[in-house]
Amino acid sequence: MRVEPAASLVGHVVVPGDKSISHRAVLIGALGEGETGVHGFGRAGDTQATVEGVRALGVEVEDVADDDLVVHGVGLRGLRAATVDCGNSGTLMRLLAGVVAGQEGEFTLTGDDSLSTRPMERIAAPLRQMGANIETTDGHAPLVIGGSAALRGIEVEPDVASAQVKSAILLAGLNAERPTTVVERIPTRDHTELMLEAAGAHIRRSSSSVTVEPSGALRLDEVVVPGDFSSAAPLLVAAALVPGSDLTLHDLGVNPRRTGLLAVLERMGARVSVFDRRRVGGEPVASVQVQPGELVATEIEAAEVPALVDELPLVALLASHARGETRVAGARELRVKETDRIEAVTDGLRPLGARIHSRDDGWTVTGVPARLRGGRVDARGDHRIAMLGAVAGLASREGVAIEGADTAAISFPGFYELLESVTRR
Repeated sequence: MRVEPAASLVGHVVVPGDKSISHRAVLIGALGEGETGVHGFGRAGDTQATVEGVRALGVEVEDVADDDLVVHGVGLRGLRAATVDCGNSGTLMRLLAGVVAGQEGEFTLTGDDSLSTRPMERIAAPLRQMGANIETTDGHAPLVIGGSAALRGIEVEPDVASAQVKSAILLAGLNAERPTTVVERIPTRDHTELMLEAAGAHIRRSSSSVTVEPSGALRLDEVVVPGDFSSAAPLLVAAALVPGSDLTLHDLGVNPRRTGLLAVLERMGARVSVFDRRRVGGEPVASVQVQPGELVATEIEAAEVPALVDELPLVALLASHARGETRVAGARELRVKETDRIEAVTDGLRPLGARIHSRDDGWTVTGVPARLRGGRVDARGDHRIAMLGAVAGLASREGVAIEGADTAAISFPGFYELLESVTRR
């Protein structure tokens, strides 16, 4: 696929439902009593794997519409032992490991080649501390989990600031014999805690920790899923880069632990307006308008990374167009995503004309306030890199050819069509 330069991006759009919340709605709904209606479900390759995964474990999921489904819960200990193919979804594999750790029987979690290279000891180790019998394959998938009816609550500070690790531990804690506490030096996204509270779990939160009490039963009647901020991010960045743009995204999830990109856009000089703020099912929702401005360099440190880890490739692209030197640090986690995103971004942007250099934990980018030349980007099987290539094409002089462009559908089916609908040439 080739994306040609844009004159501007103009319009009002809505992006598909938040994938992080969609995963959790299906998993927590499966553990609940009765039915859970999920509205605005962000259906993509990853979230569909979660639907098929809970079906394999004996949970009925009705597809009412493409973005509307009903999960018939089987209770906290009602899942049926089985093998689950998690596809490309690290979120599913890590959260599901916590879910089944407290179930009876043996569960095997597999994934595709990419998922099978990602680190899984980060969840296996704390789950073993809780009493779960869990085996990895040299630290990776497949995982074999022999559920335990006698999990014990622990207090643990994970080695990696990760919402997936935190969530796995909290979900296992639902079936533990005493409270389970996760200590966080750097706060990570809190969708799991918010949804567990909505389902009736007893959650205690402080500025540096979250605790879940053992639960007798959960009931999650309804989840309304806001627009996915990570899916919106390429559109927001494109609007900030292309002169003459004026783009507004409505009904967007703006959980502050997810929206670090907005702060970065503002301090780099883009014009950002957030309005019509409200809460839907405990999650903050708003409309976000972005217009371009004179971009200047910035610095990203480790404490900021969890709130914009998925958007850091786009920050590197912004930095390529900004006056001065931008430094991104503390993002070593990008090396163990669907691909090594640090090298994929460097190898993708440098041939387009970007002055970017890899670091062990990020990049240094010397920006030039002008359009990049253009060329070719290899997505390397990574949906974030495919979407990065599309935004780079819009902001380039000559356009960008994307090899493996179809990988964007893993997280955002219809991405290119939506992008084209607001592009003016």
